[in-house]
Amino acid sequence: MLNENSKIKKIVLAYSGGLDTSVILKWLKDNYQCEVVTFTADIGQGEEVDPARKKAELLGVKEIFIDDLKEEFVKDFVFPMFRANALYEGIYLLGTSIARPLIAKRQIEIAQLTGSDAVAHGATGKGNDQVRFELGYYSLQPNIKVISPWREWNLSSRTSLIKYAEKNQIKVPKDKRGEAPFSVDANLLHISAEGKILEDPWIEPEEFVYSRTKSPFEAPNKPTEIILEFLHGDPVMLNGKELSPASMLHELNVLGGENAIGRIDLVENRFVGMKSRGVYETPGGTILYYMRRAIESITLDRGAAHLKDELMPKYASLIYNGFWFSPEREMLQSAIDKSQKNVSGTVRAKLYKGNVIITGRKSPFSLYNENLVTFEESTADYNHSDAEGFIKLNALRLRVKKMVDNSK
Repeated sequence: MLNENSKIKKIVLAYSGGLDTSVILKWLKDNYQCEVVTFTADIGQGEEVDPARKKAELLGVKEIFIDDLKEEFVKDFVFPMFRANALYEGIYLLGTSIARPLIAKRQIEIAQLTGSDAVAHGATGKGNDQVRFELGYYSLQPNIKVISPWREWNLSSRTSLIKYAEKNQIKVPKDKRGEAPFSVDANLLHISAEGKILEDPWIEPEEFVYSRTKSPFEAPNKPTEIILEFLHGDPVMLNGKELSPASMLHELNVLGGENAIGRIDLVENRFVGMKSRGVYETPGGTILYYMRRAIESITLDRGAAHLKDELMPKYASLIYNGFWFSPEREMLQSAIDKSQKNVSGTVRAKLYKGNVIITGRKSPFSLYNENLVTFEESTADYNHSDAEGFIKLNALRLRVKKMVDNSK
């Protein structure tokens, strides 16, 4: 194996600073006998990222990258995805999925900057993230060498991982010595909990599983009213205050979390073939989803709106499966972005015990014509008698079929 690995000169590792990636860092250096560059992305996971620098330094890393990517994450990845109203399997807002292409993109940029010929990640061999990371790598640098330690090493358990860490003087947090109750992944869009005590889909999650949202039973008894202003499909002002993309999502998270919005407990179909149970919290994203649909309801033509809904499952699956950089996703994105030209205006909603209740929407580009739909006297150019021919033409095939059926 060493002869094969001797070709690799330098590796860029996606490094969180946690136990797993610290063990991976040491394992890469020992196994590949080369320099390792660490890259830590701050995408709003809610934890300090600076300690990762100290841990990397202690492990002898010379080139350390810690990048604040929150604004790029929301502006260039989250918002474009939300323009599609993307839901995987009808419920999942793709919080983990959408973060992976950005991390892969920056990792490849660092590889090119540092002259590295390989990249490595800490995703396990059973999950979706290994696919998402590696499809991203290969899309951006086709000849890059990809190292996935969880598919290569013989550290097959938490116990063996801790023994390796202790043998190599890697600090093991006290809470890592026992079995973690569940696995957590977080970014500015969402936080997910999976595995261990959550693996049985019949067992209700305990309240301590949730960290970003109040329980509906503990949420305020008075609704919180908010007003969101959109420009070309993206939110730009909240309650009259202009906010950057990351600040906007942060503020919506706070409001949503306080009002118990964005909790889902689902069993999803992973790309690698198995079903997985997850408990996700996406407070700000849930608010944005419903308020975006509200502004689209008055600004999108019926045909465009319905076509978007038909395209959405394909778009969502592409992101879930790791094909952000694929030509088909880019084609769909162009069509979606074209539809957002007039999706501008204002939406009002009340947040109450897990619900986003739309109470108003207006736009200078509104296609809603009150004069046309009114039950009262109208000056609109609509002749009621035209409906008779319209109905008969649409009924023609149904009538013919019934007549044929009756003749048998």
